Amino acid sequence: MVEMSAIGFTLAVAREKLWDPLSEQQKNNLADWLGAINDKEMPDTNWLWFRVFANLGLRSVGSDRFSKEQMTKDLDHLDTFQLENLGDEPDANVDGIPGLDLATAGITAPRSRGWSRDGPEGVRQLDYYSSSFAIQFAQLVYSRLAKEFDPVRCKKYRTRAREFARELVAYYDETGRAIPFGRSMIYRAASASFWPAMAFANVEPPAPLTWGHIKGLYLRNLRSWASLGDQIWSDRGALTIGYAYPNMYMSENYNSPGSPYWFCKIFIGVGVGPDHPMWTAQESGHPGCGSRSLTPQTIALDHPGHILTHSGGHTFLLSSGQACHYPLKHTCEKYGKFAYSSAFGFSVPTGAYTLEQHALDSTLGLSDDDGERWRVRRLAPDARIERDSNGGVWLQSTWEPWPGVTVETWLIPPSSDAPLWYLRVHRIRGAQGRGLKSADGGWAIYDRGRDHRAISGDARFEQGSEARAVSSAGVVGIVALEANSERTAQVVDADANSNIIFARSVIPTLLGEITGNDVWYVTGVFGQPATGGFHKPGSGPGPRAGWENDWILRPAIPEGVLSQMPS
Repeated sequence: MVEMSAIGFTLAVAREKLWDPLSEQQKNNLADWLGAINDKEMPDTNWLWFRVFANLGLRSVGSDRFSKEQMTKDLDHLDTFQLENLGDEPDANVDGIPGLDLATAGITAPRSRGWSRDGPEGVRQLDYYSSSFAIQFAQLVYSRLAKEFDPVRCKKYRTRAREFARELVAYYDETGRAIPFGRSMIYRAASASFWPAMAFANVEPPAPLTWGHIKGLYLRNLRSWASLGDQIWSDRGALTIGYAYPNMYMSENYNSPGSPYWFCKIFIGVGVGPDHPMWTAQESGHPGCGSRSLTPQTIALDHPGHILTHSGGHTFLLSSGQACHYPLKHTCEKYGKFAYSSAFGFSVPTGAYTLEQHALDSTLGLSDDDGERWRVRRLAPDARIERDSNGGVWLQSTWEPWPGVTVETWLIPPSSDAPLWYLRVHRIRGAQGRGLKSADGGWAIYDRGRDHRAISGDARFEQGSEARAVSSAGVVGIVALEANSERTAQVVDADANSNIIFARSVIPTLLGEITGNDVWYVTGVFGQPATGGFHKPGSGPGPRAGWENDWILRPAIPEGVLSQMPS
Protein backbone atom coordinates (compact mmCIF):
# COMPACT_ATOMS: atom_id res chain seq x y z
CA MET A 1 0.00 0.00 0.00
CA VAL A 2 2.79 2.41 0.87
CA GLU A 3 4.60 1.94 -2.43
CA MET A 4 1.34 2.34 -4.35
CA SER A 5 1.14 5.95 -3.23
CA ALA A 6 4.58 6.83 -4.62
CA ILE A 7 3.92 5.01 -7.90
CA GLY A 8 0.51 6.66 -8.28
CA PHE A 9 2.08 10.07 -7.74
CA THR A 10 4.75 9.32 -10.34
CA LEU A 11 2.15 8.30 -12.91
CA ALA A 12 0.32 11.57 -12.27
CA VAL A 13 3.36 13.84 -12.70
CA ALA A 14 5.62 11.86 -15.07
CA ARG A 15 3.46 9.52 -17.12
CA GLU A 16 5.87 9.75 -20.05
CA LYS A 17 8.74 8.41 -17.94
CA LEU A 18 7.02 5.53 -16.15
CA TRP A 19 3.87 4.57 -18.07
CA ASP A 20 4.41 5.30 -21.74
CA PRO A 21 7.52 3.08 -22.17
CA LEU A 22 5.65 0.00 -20.86
CA SER A 23 4.21 -2.71 -23.08
CA GLU A 24 0.45 -3.25 -23.03
CA GLN A 25 0.88 -6.30 -20.83
CA GLN A 26 3.06 -4.37 -18.42
CA LYS A 27 0.55 -1.53 -18.31
CA ASN A 28 -2.24 -3.98 -17.53
CA ASN A 29 -0.16 -5.62 -14.81
CA LEU A 30 0.65 -2.29 -13.16
CA ALA A 31 -2.94 -1.05 -13.39
CA ASP A 32 -4.30 -4.32 -11.97
CA TRP A 33 -1.84 -4.16 -9.09
CA LEU A 34 -2.61 -0.52 -8.26
CA GLY A 35 -6.34 -1.07 -8.67
CA ALA A 36 -6.27 -3.94 -6.19
CA ILE A 37 -6.00 -1.39 -3.38
CA ASN A 38 -9.62 -0.42 -3.99
CA ASP A 39 -10.77 -3.79 -2.67
CA LYS A 40 -8.75 -3.64 0.55
CA GLU A 41 -9.76 -2.57 4.04
CA MET A 42 -7.57 0.37 5.05
CA PRO A 43 -6.60 1.70 8.49
CA ASP A 44 -8.59 4.69 9.69
CA THR A 45 -5.55 6.98 9.43
CA ASN A 46 -3.52 8.99 6.93
CA TRP A 47 -3.00 5.67 5.09
CA LEU A 48 -6.18 6.44 3.17
CA TRP A 49 -4.08 8.95 1.23
CA PHE A 50 -2.13 5.99 -0.22
CA ARG A 51 -5.29 4.86 -1.99
CA VAL A 52 -6.13 8.38 -3.10
CA PHE A 53 -2.76 8.73 -4.83
CA ALA A 54 -3.00 5.25 -6.34
CA ASN A 55 -6.31 6.31 -7.88
CA LEU A 56 -4.88 9.64 -9.01
CA GLY A 57 -2.24 7.71 -10.92
CA LEU A 58 -4.79 5.37 -12.47
CA ARG A 59 -6.94 8.33 -13.49
CA SER A 60 -3.99 10.09 -15.10
CA VAL A 61 -3.35 7.16 -17.46
CA GLY A 62 -7.02 6.56 -18.24
CA SER A 63 -7.16 3.12 -16.60
CA ASP A 64 -10.51 1.45 -16.06
CA ARG A 65 -9.17 0.33 -12.67
CA PHE A 66 -9.56 3.93 -11.47
CA SER A 67 -12.40 4.20 -8.94
CA LYS A 68 -13.83 7.70 -8.66
CA GLU A 69 -16.33 6.41 -6.11
CA GLN A 70 -13.62 5.00 -3.82
CA MET A 71 -11.39 8.05 -4.14
CA THR A 72 -14.25 10.41 -3.29
CA LYS A 73 -15.26 8.24 -0.34
CA ASP A 74 -11.69 8.25 0.99
CA LEU A 75 -11.31 12.01 0.55
CA ASP A 76 -14.63 12.69 2.27
CA HIS A 77 -13.56 10.56 5.21
CA LEU A 78 -10.09 12.13 5.37
CA ASP A 79 -11.78 15.52 5.55
CA THR A 80 -13.48 14.44 8.78
CA PHE A 81 -10.00 14.42 10.37
CA GLN A 82 -9.93 18.22 10.02
CA LEU A 83 -10.40 20.04 13.31
CA GLU A 84 -12.41 23.19 13.84
CA ASN A 85 -10.40 26.37 13.55
CA LEU A 86 -9.80 28.22 16.82
CA GLY A 87 -8.92 31.90 16.88
CA ASP A 88 -9.14 34.57 14.22
CA GLU A 89 -6.95 35.36 11.28
CA PRO A 90 -4.43 38.01 12.40
CA ASP A 91 -4.87 41.69 11.62
CA ALA A 92 -2.08 43.99 10.51
CA ASN A 93 0.47 44.85 13.19
CA VAL A 94 2.05 48.27 13.79
CA ASP A 95 4.16 47.83 10.66
CA GLY A 96 1.11 47.03 8.56
CA ILE A 97 2.05 43.35 8.30
CA PRO A 98 -0.50 40.69 9.30
CA GLY A 99 1.18 38.73 12.04
CA LEU A 100 0.48 36.95 15.29
CA ASP A 101 -0.08 39.13 18.35
CA LEU A 102 -0.69 37.86 21.90
CA ALA A 103 -4.30 36.97 21.09
CA THR A 104 -3.69 35.28 17.76
CA ALA A 105 -0.61 33.54 19.18
CA GLY A 106 -2.81 31.76 21.68
CA ILE A 107 -1.45 33.56 24.74
CA THR A 108 -4.71 35.28 25.69
CA ALA A 109 -7.22 33.30 23.61
CA PRO A 110 -7.52 29.79 22.13
CA ARG A 111 -5.58 29.22 18.92
CA SER A 112 -5.23 26.43 16.30
CA ARG A 113 -5.96 26.79 12.60
CA GLY A 114 -5.64 24.28 9.77
CA TRP A 115 -4.99 21.25 11.99
CA SER A 116 -6.07 17.65 11.35
CA ARG A 117 -5.79 14.69 13.66
CA ASP A 118 -4.29 11.44 12.39
CA GLY A 119 -6.65 8.66 13.28
CA PRO A 120 -10.03 7.88 14.80
CA GLU A 121 -12.26 10.50 16.37
CA GLY A 122 -11.63 10.96 20.07
CA VAL A 123 -7.88 10.40 19.78
CA ARG A 124 -5.60 13.41 20.24
CA GLN A 125 -2.74 12.56 17.91
CA LEU A 126 -1.38 15.59 16.09
CA ASP A 127 2.24 14.92 15.18
CA TYR A 128 4.19 15.35 11.94
CA TYR A 129 1.66 13.07 10.23
CA SER A 130 -0.73 16.00 10.64
CA SER A 131 1.68 18.16 8.67
CA SER A 132 4.77 17.27 6.64
CA PHE A 133 4.74 13.47 6.83
CA ALA A 134 1.23 13.03 5.52
CA ILE A 135 -1.95 15.06 5.77
CA GLN A 136 -0.98 18.66 4.99
CA PHE A 137 1.68 17.44 2.54
CA ALA A 138 -0.82 15.21 0.75
CA GLN A 139 -3.47 17.93 0.65
CA LEU A 140 -1.01 20.33 -0.97
CA VAL A 141 0.11 17.82 -3.60
CA TYR A 142 -3.52 16.85 -4.30
CA SER A 143 -4.49 20.51 -4.66
CA ARG A 144 -2.08 20.80 -7.60
CA LEU A 145 -2.87 17.49 -9.27
CA ALA A 146 -6.67 17.63 -8.88
CA LYS A 147 -7.44 21.33 -9.23
CA GLU A 148 -9.13 20.86 -12.62
CA PHE A 149 -11.62 18.17 -11.57
CA ASP A 150 -11.99 18.80 -7.80
CA PRO A 151 -11.65 22.60 -7.49
CA VAL A 152 -13.77 23.15 -4.39
CA ARG A 153 -11.86 20.65 -2.27
CA CYS A 154 -8.51 21.87 -3.60
CA LYS A 155 -9.35 25.47 -2.71
CA LYS A 156 -10.20 24.39 0.84
CA TYR A 157 -6.92 22.49 1.17
CA ARG A 158 -4.96 25.52 -0.01
CA THR A 159 -6.71 27.79 2.47
CA ARG A 160 -6.02 25.41 5.33
CA ALA A 161 -2.36 25.20 4.35
CA ARG A 162 -2.02 28.98 4.57
CA GLU A 163 -3.67 29.01 7.98
CA PHE A 164 -1.50 26.14 9.16
CA ALA A 165 1.79 27.60 7.93
CA ARG A 166 1.78 30.42 10.50
CA GLU A 167 1.67 27.82 13.28
CA LEU A 168 3.89 25.09 11.85
CA VAL A 169 6.77 27.56 11.56
CA ALA A 170 7.03 27.48 15.36
CA TYR A 171 8.25 23.84 15.23
CA TYR A 172 11.64 24.74 13.66
CA ASP A 173 14.67 26.52 15.07
CA GLU A 174 16.97 29.13 13.59
CA THR A 175 19.40 26.48 12.26
CA GLY A 176 16.70 24.52 10.42
CA ARG A 177 16.17 21.67 12.88
CA ALA A 178 12.62 20.51 13.58
CA ILE A 179 11.50 19.59 17.08
CA PRO A 180 11.46 15.77 17.20
CA PHE A 181 8.05 14.71 18.49
CA GLY A 182 5.93 11.62 17.96
CA ARG A 183 6.52 8.54 15.86
CA SER A 184 8.52 7.94 12.68
CA MET A 185 11.34 10.34 13.46
CA ILE A 186 13.50 8.10 11.25
CA TYR A 187 12.01 10.01 8.29
CA ARG A 188 14.22 12.92 9.35
CA ALA A 189 13.99 15.70 6.72
CA ALA A 190 10.44 14.70 5.79
CA SER A 191 9.38 16.70 8.85
CA ALA A 192 10.07 19.86 6.82
CA SER A 193 8.55 18.78 3.50
CA PHE A 194 5.48 20.98 4.03
CA TRP A 195 7.53 24.02 2.99
CA PRO A 196 8.59 22.90 -0.50
CA ALA A 197 5.12 21.35 -0.93
CA MET A 198 3.68 24.87 -0.63
CA ALA A 199 5.83 25.85 -3.60
CA PHE A 200 4.89 22.67 -5.52
CA ALA A 201 1.22 23.59 -5.08
CA ASN A 202 2.00 27.28 -5.66
CA VAL A 203 0.23 28.29 -2.45
CA GLU A 204 1.18 31.86 -1.60
CA PRO A 205 2.71 32.11 1.91
CA PRO A 206 0.52 33.94 4.43
CA ALA A 207 1.93 37.20 5.78
CA PRO A 208 4.22 37.75 7.54
CA LEU A 209 5.82 34.72 5.84
CA THR A 210 7.40 35.26 2.42
CA TRP A 211 8.89 32.97 -0.19
CA GLY A 212 12.26 33.91 1.28
CA HIS A 213 11.15 32.46 4.61
CA ILE A 214 9.83 29.30 2.93
CA LYS A 215 13.13 28.88 1.09
CA GLY A 216 15.06 29.32 4.33
CA LEU A 217 12.95 26.84 6.30
CA TYR A 218 13.41 24.31 3.49
CA LEU A 219 17.13 24.67 2.81
CA ARG A 220 18.26 25.11 6.42
CA ASN A 221 16.61 21.83 7.31
CA LEU A 222 18.45 20.05 4.50
CA ARG A 223 21.72 21.66 5.58
CA SER A 224 21.18 20.54 9.16
CA TRP A 225 21.08 16.90 8.02
CA ALA A 226 24.00 17.38 5.65
CA SER A 227 26.05 18.72 8.57
CA LEU A 228 25.95 15.26 10.19
CA GLY A 229 27.88 13.79 7.27
CA ASP A 230 28.27 10.03 7.44
CA GLN A 231 26.54 9.79 10.85
CA ILE A 232 23.17 9.05 9.23
CA TRP A 233 24.48 6.77 6.47
CA SER A 234 25.47 3.12 6.51
CA ASP A 235 28.83 1.91 5.24
CA ARG A 236 27.06 1.01 1.99
CA GLY A 237 25.72 4.54 1.58
CA ALA A 238 22.11 3.91 2.64
CA LEU A 239 20.13 6.03 5.07
CA THR A 240 19.94 4.28 8.43
CA ILE A 241 17.12 3.71 10.87
CA GLY A 242 17.71 6.36 13.52
CA TYR A 243 17.76 10.12 13.83
CA ALA A 244 21.06 11.96 14.35
CA TYR A 245 22.87 8.60 14.30
CA PRO A 246 21.85 4.94 13.67
CA ASN A 247 19.55 3.87 16.51
CA MET A 248 17.23 0.87 16.69
CA TYR A 249 15.88 1.69 20.16
CA MET A 250 13.79 4.55 18.77
CA SER A 251 12.38 2.58 15.83
CA GLU A 252 8.82 1.36 15.34
CA ASN A 253 7.69 -2.15 14.46
CA TYR A 254 6.57 -1.02 10.99
CA ASN A 255 10.08 0.16 10.07
CA SER A 256 12.15 -1.61 7.44
CA PRO A 257 15.53 -0.77 5.88
CA GLY A 258 13.67 1.19 3.22
CA SER A 259 11.60 3.26 5.64
CA PRO A 260 14.15 6.07 6.11
CA TYR A 261 13.70 6.96 2.45
CA TRP A 262 10.52 8.87 3.29
CA PHE A 263 13.28 11.44 3.91
CA CYS A 264 12.92 12.04 0.16
CA LYS A 265 9.57 13.81 0.58
CA ILE A 266 11.69 16.89 1.21
CA PHE A 267 12.71 16.74 -2.46
CA ILE A 268 9.22 17.65 -3.65
CA GLY A 269 10.92 21.01 -4.16
CA VAL A 270 12.79 19.53 -7.11
CA GLY A 271 9.43 19.53 -8.89
CA VAL A 272 9.28 23.32 -8.64
CA GLY A 273 10.57 25.18 -11.69
CA PRO A 274 13.71 27.34 -11.43
CA ASP A 275 11.71 30.53 -12.05
CA HIS A 276 9.40 29.94 -9.10
CA PRO A 277 9.60 32.72 -6.45
CA MET A 278 10.75 30.21 -3.84
CA TRP A 279 13.95 29.74 -5.85
CA THR A 280 14.38 33.33 -7.00
CA ALA A 281 13.74 34.90 -3.57
CA GLN A 282 16.63 35.73 -1.27
CA GLU A 283 16.75 33.25 1.60
CA SER A 284 15.41 34.74 4.85
CA GLY A 285 16.11 33.70 8.42
CA HIS A 286 13.57 32.15 10.76
CA PRO A 287 10.72 34.67 11.18
CA GLY A 288 10.45 33.94 14.91
CA CYS A 289 14.14 34.31 15.77
CA GLY A 290 16.56 37.20 15.77
CA SER A 291 16.51 40.73 17.07
CA ARG A 292 13.40 41.74 15.12
CA SER A 293 11.22 38.67 14.86
CA LEU A 294 7.96 38.74 12.91
CA THR A 295 6.23 36.14 15.08
CA PRO A 296 6.03 35.86 18.88
CA GLN A 297 8.67 34.04 20.91
CA THR A 298 5.97 31.84 22.43
CA ILE A 299 2.83 30.45 20.80
CA ALA A 300 0.15 28.29 22.44
CA LEU A 301 -1.80 25.83 20.26
CA ASP A 302 -4.87 24.23 21.80
CA HIS A 303 -5.56 21.37 19.39
CA PRO A 304 -2.12 19.72 19.67
CA GLY A 305 -1.78 20.76 23.32
CA HIS A 306 1.56 22.44 22.65
CA ILE A 307 3.18 25.63 23.91
CA LEU A 308 6.18 26.38 21.69
CA THR A 309 9.07 28.70 22.48
CA HIS A 310 12.14 30.02 20.66
CA SER A 311 14.59 30.69 23.47
CA GLY A 312 18.27 30.32 24.22
CA GLY A 313 19.29 29.02 20.82
CA HIS A 314 16.77 26.24 20.42
CA THR A 315 13.08 25.74 19.82
CA PHE A 316 11.14 23.54 22.19
CA LEU A 317 7.59 22.61 23.00
CA LEU A 318 5.74 21.81 26.19
CA SER A 319 3.15 19.09 25.63
CA SER A 320 0.17 17.52 27.36
CA GLY A 321 -2.69 15.32 26.24
CA GLN A 322 -1.42 13.58 23.11
CA ALA A 323 -1.30 9.80 22.71
CA CYS A 324 -1.06 7.28 19.91
CA HIS A 325 -4.28 5.40 19.20
CA TYR A 326 -2.61 1.96 19.19
CA PRO A 327 0.13 0.27 21.30
CA LEU A 328 3.12 2.04 19.75
CA LYS A 329 6.62 1.16 20.89
CA HIS A 330 7.83 3.83 23.38
CA THR A 331 4.50 5.63 23.11
CA CYS A 332 4.99 7.36 26.49
CA GLU A 333 8.30 8.79 25.37
CA LYS A 334 7.19 9.85 21.89
CA TYR A 335 3.95 11.54 22.98
CA GLY A 336 3.77 11.76 26.79
CA LYS A 337 6.89 13.65 27.86
CA PHE A 338 6.58 17.18 29.19
CA ALA A 339 8.99 18.79 26.72
CA TYR A 340 10.70 18.16 23.36
CA SER A 341 13.62 20.18 21.97
CA SER A 342 15.17 20.73 18.54
CA ALA A 343 18.59 20.67 20.23
CA PHE A 344 18.20 18.13 23.06
CA GLY A 345 15.64 15.81 21.45
CA PHE A 346 14.07 13.17 23.64
CA SER A 347 15.13 9.80 25.05
CA VAL A 348 13.60 6.32 25.01
CA PRO A 349 14.21 3.39 27.36
CA THR A 350 16.84 0.81 26.52
CA GLY A 351 15.49 -1.58 29.15
CA ALA A 352 13.20 -1.68 32.18
CA TYR A 353 15.68 -1.74 35.05
CA THR A 354 16.96 1.37 36.90
CA LEU A 355 17.05 5.05 36.00
CA GLU A 356 19.90 4.57 33.56
CA GLN A 357 17.85 2.26 31.31
CA HIS A 358 14.61 4.23 31.65
CA ALA A 359 16.38 7.47 30.59
CA LEU A 360 13.83 9.76 32.21
CA ASP A 361 14.51 13.05 30.44
CA SER A 362 11.73 15.67 30.37
CA THR A 363 9.38 13.58 32.46
CA LEU A 364 8.42 12.60 35.99
CA GLY A 365 8.92 8.95 36.85
CA LEU A 366 7.44 7.19 39.88
CA SER A 367 8.64 3.85 41.27
CA ASP A 368 7.07 1.51 43.83
CA ASP A 369 9.92 -1.05 43.82
CA ASP A 370 12.82 1.03 45.15
CA GLY A 371 13.79 2.44 41.79
CA GLU A 372 13.98 -0.69 39.63
CA ARG A 373 11.07 0.19 37.35
CA TRP A 374 9.52 3.58 36.70
CA ARG A 375 6.08 4.66 35.53
CA VAL A 376 5.64 7.85 33.51
CA ARG A 377 2.76 9.78 32.00
CA ARG A 378 0.98 8.14 29.08
CA LEU A 379 -2.65 9.22 29.06
CA ALA A 380 -3.89 12.61 30.23
CA PRO A 381 -7.34 12.86 28.65
CA ASP A 382 -8.35 16.12 30.33
CA ALA A 383 -5.17 18.01 29.40
CA ARG A 384 -5.72 21.61 28.36
CA ILE A 385 -4.11 25.00 27.92
CA GLU A 386 -5.06 27.51 30.60
CA ARG A 387 -4.63 31.28 30.58
CA ASP A 388 -4.92 34.08 33.12
CA SER A 389 -5.76 37.76 32.78
CA ASN A 390 -2.11 38.78 33.18
CA GLY A 391 -0.91 37.10 29.98
CA GLY A 392 0.11 33.89 31.73
CA VAL A 393 -0.31 30.65 29.80
CA TRP A 394 0.40 27.06 30.79
CA LEU A 395 -0.56 23.43 30.22
CA GLN A 396 -2.48 21.50 32.87
CA SER A 397 -2.97 17.74 32.93
CA THR A 398 -3.94 14.96 35.32
CA TRP A 399 -2.63 11.42 34.99
CA GLU A 400 -2.69 8.20 37.01
CA PRO A 401 0.47 6.08 37.34
CA TRP A 402 -1.59 3.60 39.42
CA PRO A 403 -5.27 3.43 40.29
CA GLY A 404 -5.84 5.73 43.25
CA VAL A 405 -2.66 7.75 42.70
CA THR A 406 -3.11 10.97 40.73
CA VAL A 407 -0.53 13.43 39.48
CA GLU A 408 -1.61 16.90 38.44
CA THR A 409 1.04 18.67 36.36
CA TRP A 410 1.36 22.28 35.22
CA LEU A 411 3.91 23.18 32.52
CA ILE A 412 4.88 26.85 32.27
CA PRO A 413 6.95 28.31 29.39
CA PRO A 414 9.91 30.67 29.87
CA SER A 415 9.42 34.30 30.78
CA SER A 416 11.52 37.28 29.73
CA ASP A 417 12.88 37.46 33.29
CA ALA A 418 14.35 33.92 33.10
CA PRO A 419 14.48 33.02 29.39
CA LEU A 420 16.50 29.79 29.71
CA TRP A 421 14.14 28.23 32.27
CA TYR A 422 10.74 26.61 32.10
CA LEU A 423 8.69 25.46 35.09
CA ARG A 424 6.89 22.30 36.15
CA VAL A 425 4.54 22.07 39.10
CA HIS A 426 3.41 18.62 40.24
CA ARG A 427 0.74 17.72 42.79
CA ILE A 428 0.87 14.04 43.78
CA ARG A 429 -2.08 12.65 45.74
CA GLY A 430 -2.99 9.24 47.11
CA ALA A 431 0.60 7.99 47.47
CA GLN A 432 0.93 7.84 51.25
CA GLY A 433 2.08 4.44 52.51
CA ARG A 434 3.05 3.14 49.06
CA GLY A 435 6.79 3.76 49.41
CA LEU A 436 6.98 5.68 46.14
CA LYS A 437 10.16 7.24 44.80
CA SER A 438 10.17 10.09 42.30
CA ALA A 439 12.59 11.11 39.56
CA ASP A 440 12.01 14.42 37.77
CA GLY A 441 14.36 14.62 34.77
CA GLY A 442 15.51 17.68 32.83
CA TRP A 443 16.93 17.90 29.33
CA ALA A 444 19.35 15.20 28.18
CA ILE A 445 22.70 16.35 26.80
CA TYR A 446 25.84 14.86 25.26
CA ASP A 447 28.13 13.67 28.06
CA ARG A 448 31.52 14.59 26.57
CA GLY A 449 33.49 17.81 26.49
CA ARG A 450 35.40 19.24 23.57
CA ASP A 451 38.30 17.01 24.58
CA HIS A 452 36.02 13.98 23.97
CA ARG A 453 36.35 12.94 27.63
CA ALA A 454 33.41 12.34 29.95
CA ILE A 455 32.42 15.53 31.75
CA SER A 456 33.56 15.82 35.38
CA GLY A 457 34.32 18.39 38.07
CA ASP A 458 32.49 21.70 37.63
CA ALA A 459 31.05 20.45 34.36
CA ARG A 460 29.08 17.85 36.30
CA PHE A 461 27.59 19.82 39.18
CA GLU A 462 25.49 18.15 41.90
CA GLN A 463 24.75 20.09 45.06
CA GLY A 464 21.69 19.70 47.25
CA SER A 465 18.62 20.22 45.09
CA GLU A 466 20.53 21.56 42.05
CA ALA A 467 22.29 19.73 39.24
CA ARG A 468 23.68 20.74 35.88
CA ALA A 469 25.83 19.34 33.10
CA VAL A 470 28.11 21.36 30.82
CA SER A 471 29.49 19.72 27.68
CA SER A 472 30.45 20.41 24.10
CA ALA A 473 26.71 20.37 23.30
CA GLY A 474 25.79 23.17 25.71
CA VAL A 475 24.50 23.31 29.28
CA VAL A 476 21.41 21.85 30.96
CA GLY A 477 20.29 21.83 34.56
CA ILE A 478 17.51 21.34 37.06
CA VAL A 479 16.59 22.76 40.47
CA ALA A 480 13.90 22.05 43.07
CA LEU A 481 12.07 25.28 43.88
CA GLU A 482 9.47 24.10 46.40
CA ALA A 483 9.97 25.43 49.93
CA ASN A 484 12.10 23.23 52.18
CA SER A 485 12.67 20.72 49.41
CA GLU A 486 13.86 17.29 50.48
CA ARG A 487 14.68 16.22 46.94
CA THR A 488 18.30 15.65 45.96
CA ALA A 489 19.82 16.34 42.56
CA GLN A 490 21.89 13.92 40.52
CA VAL A 491 23.34 13.87 37.00
CA VAL A 492 22.16 10.47 35.76
CA ASP A 493 24.27 8.57 33.21
CA ALA A 494 21.64 7.42 30.73
CA ASP A 495 22.25 4.19 28.83
CA ALA A 496 24.01 4.52 25.48
CA ASN A 497 21.74 5.21 22.48
CA SER A 498 18.76 6.20 24.63
CA ASN A 499 18.67 9.78 23.29
CA ILE A 500 17.83 10.26 19.62
CA ILE A 501 20.42 13.05 19.12
CA PHE A 502 23.28 12.07 21.44
CA ALA A 503 24.64 8.52 21.47
CA ARG A 504 25.92 9.13 25.01
CA SER A 505 23.94 11.40 27.31
CA VAL A 506 23.41 12.51 30.89
CA ILE A 507 20.22 13.81 32.48
CA PRO A 508 20.14 16.20 35.48
CA THR A 509 17.45 14.68 37.71
CA LEU A 510 15.72 15.45 41.02
CA LEU A 511 15.18 12.38 43.22
CA GLY A 512 12.67 12.20 46.04
CA GLU A 513 10.65 9.95 48.33
CA ILE A 514 6.91 10.55 48.59
CA THR A 515 5.72 10.09 52.16
CA GLY A 516 2.66 12.37 52.31
CA ASN A 517 -0.79 12.03 50.82
CA ASP A 518 -0.72 15.45 49.12
CA VAL A 519 2.76 16.39 47.90
CA TRP A 520 3.78 19.41 45.79
CA TYR A 521 6.91 19.69 43.66
CA VAL A 522 8.09 22.83 41.84
CA THR A 523 10.84 22.15 39.31
CA GLY A 524 12.88 24.58 37.24
CA VAL A 525 14.40 23.17 34.04
CA PHE A 526 17.33 24.99 32.42
CA GLY A 527 18.84 24.61 28.98
CA GLN A 528 21.04 26.34 26.44
CA PRO A 529 22.53 24.37 23.54
CA ALA A 530 25.75 25.08 21.72
CA THR A 531 25.43 27.33 18.69
CA GLY A 532 25.38 26.08 15.13
CA GLY A 533 22.75 23.33 15.04
CA PHE A 534 23.66 19.63 14.89
CA HIS A 535 27.27 18.76 15.72
CA LYS A 536 29.25 15.58 15.37
CA PRO A 537 30.19 14.14 18.79
CA GLY A 538 32.56 16.42 20.66
CA SER A 539 32.72 19.06 17.93
CA GLY A 540 30.20 21.46 19.48
CA PRO A 541 31.62 24.74 20.83
CA GLY A 542 30.05 24.31 24.27
CA PRO A 543 27.63 26.72 25.98
CA ARG A 544 27.41 30.35 25.01
CA ALA A 545 29.23 32.94 27.06
CA GLY A 546 27.24 34.32 29.98
CA TRP A 547 25.09 31.28 30.66
CA GLU A 548 26.13 31.43 34.33
CA ASN A 549 24.21 34.71 34.69
CA ASP A 550 21.06 33.03 33.41
CA TRP A 551 21.58 30.04 35.70
CA ILE A 552 21.29 32.16 38.86
CA LEU A 553 17.95 33.56 37.73
CA ARG A 554 14.84 31.77 38.97
CA PRO A 555 11.53 31.57 37.08
CA ALA A 556 8.33 32.84 38.69
CA ILE A 557 5.10 30.87 38.92
CA PRO A 558 2.17 32.63 37.18
CA GLU A 559 -0.50 33.94 39.50
CA GLY A 560 -3.11 31.66 37.93
CA VAL A 561 -1.10 28.58 38.96
CA LEU A 562 0.14 30.02 42.25
CA SER A 563 -3.45 30.61 43.38
CA GLN A 564 -4.10 26.85 43.18
CA MET A 565 -1.13 25.97 45.38
CA PRO A 566 -0.99 25.89 49.19
CA SER A 567 0.45 29.05 50.74
